Amino acid sequence: MTDALGWRAKFGVLGPSTNTIVQPEFDDMRVPGVTNHYSRIVIQNASAISDETFMAGTLEINEHVMEAVHGVLTCAPDYLVMGMSAVTFYGGAEGARDWKKRIVDGAGIGISIGSESMAAACQAIGGISRVALLSPYFPVANREVIRYLSDHGIETVRDECLRCPSWTAIAEVPEERIRQVVAEIDGDDVDAVLQVGTNLCMLELAGRLEQELGKPVIAINAATYWHALRENGISDQLDGFGQLLARH
Repeated sequence: MTDALGWRAKFGVLGPSTNTIVQPEFDDMRVPGVTNHYSRIVIQNASAISDETFMAGTLEINEHVMEAVHGVLTCAPDYLVMGMSAVTFYGGAEGARDWKKRIVDGAGIGISIGSESMAAACQAIGGISRVALLSPYFPVANREVIRYLSDHGIETVRDECLRCPSWTAIAEVPEERIRQVVAEIDGDDVDAVLQVGTNLCMLELAGRLEQELGKPVIAINAATYWHALRENGISDQLDGFGQLLARH
């Protein structure tokens, strides 16, 4: 017997309770026969005013991930999708492997995480060795992303962190500001523009920017959901979100 709507896959989506972007963006990428079941990692809307407070806030999210996992397991999902990216980059490639193993061992099913998905997306598109990086983070977290990418042979030429003052403020960053930052960090010396931070609204904008810039612009939510689909043998191609979902 299979689920009436999720007859191809039921995804358990894990995301902070303060995140308002992951759920609608993941639903925009949902294909026939796949359903998303959002499980909130319950946290307070932390104030981020420094590297230290930002890091503390992300680690608070990390501490409550398994509670959200246990909650969503009650609907018998086939697979998990992590809708928070920062902690999945911490500690480089080894740290990401350890983080993923903890979740898989605790859940008994697989999971797609932002760090691994971004590396896989760059490899799938090909020709990406030098990138520009955009995040809503503080510098301490950007350094962790840069370290992870370096472990996978990807050099970060320029990066910018928006230093958003709270978790909900990330979702309030306007398109004009994102476009401004992308213009500042892009250049002929980078092969692609990467965006991390799942509560930053960039799924459709990345697709438009990719056409305008003539190079890959990979949004973390696109990469993570693409990875989850492909890991489950679902090869449907979607337009409007960039070449990753449209061609790979």
